[in-house]
Amino acid sequence: MLKIQRIAARPSLQTVRMASSLADYAQYKTLNVTQPVEYVVHVEMNRPDKLNALNTEMWNRDLGVCFQQLHEDAECRSVVLGGAGRLFSSGIDFSDVMAVGSVATGDGDVSRKAFKLQRIIKNYQDWFTDIERCRKPVIAAVHGACVGAGVDMVTAADIRLCSQDAFFQVKEVDIGLAADEGTLQRLPKVIGSRSLVNELCLTARRLGSQEALQCGLVSRVLSDRHSLLAAAISLAATIAQKSPVAVQSTKQNLIFSRDHTVQEGLDHMVAWNAAMLQSEDIMKAATASMDRKAPPADFAKL
Repeated sequence: MLKIQRIAARPSLQTVRMASSLADYAQYKTLNVTQPVEYVVHVEMNRPDKLNALNTEMWNRDLGVCFQQLHEDAECRSVVLGGAGRLFSSGIDFSDVMAVGSVATGDGDVSRKAFKLQRIIKNYQDWFTDIERCRKPVIAAVHGACVGAGVDMVTAADIRLCSQDAFFQVKEVDIGLAADEGTLQRLPKVIGSRSLVNELCLTARRLGSQEALQCGLVSRVLSDRHSLLAAAISLAATIAQKSPVAVQSTKQNLIFSRDHTVQEGLDHMVAWNAAMLQSEDIMKAATASMDRKAPPADFAKL
């Protein structure tokens, strides 16, 4: 469980490190996990010397496990995902590509190598899906480059913001691969134009920040990294002030409805809210909204 020092509600880039529970998150060698304001957790990929390339340690031992931990942590209500240094992520670490490739090119029966590769690929997919599975809304704050596996990652987030200098690139076709960690599945549901998705995935051309805004990949473009992080934390803080029952229910039902028909989504919502309408949070939120001079509602941890 996260424990923090109490600071002003107004978000800032002044980061307060988590107290005794920081040790729980300090296990991640490739991530820097901090809490800038109450209930907001900033997860920063921290391999700036490697341009935040995703190696096995970051992908396998850190990212997925961290988001599983945040999923259960009552002190976390929203997450900002970013990268240290001059860019968000340059994609997969090529040393890992070579290691996986050695399985395919090594000696042995083709079928057995295929089964081994299937397990490896599925694990990589699951570590990104843990970002989507996390009950807490995840805001990706992208500056500089977001390439290859970085695009897989941000399409699993709930909200994407970027800086003016950001660009996105589905790079896999340039290295002889089809993107296999989520981009081909999620990007068509994020961007309205199937033609544009096909163009990006088949040509590996760069998508700049303004075009990313126009096509709906991001919801906001900020002038620079400092403004980007401030905006992401402010947005996360706004979400964290609301009922965690309402927020986490909304996230889960948005994802369910994305993957089902309208009627299936409506039927699911009937069953869901038959329980959630009994939450004490509804009365607290209604009371607070009727009296604008009253302090914000204080919702119990979830």
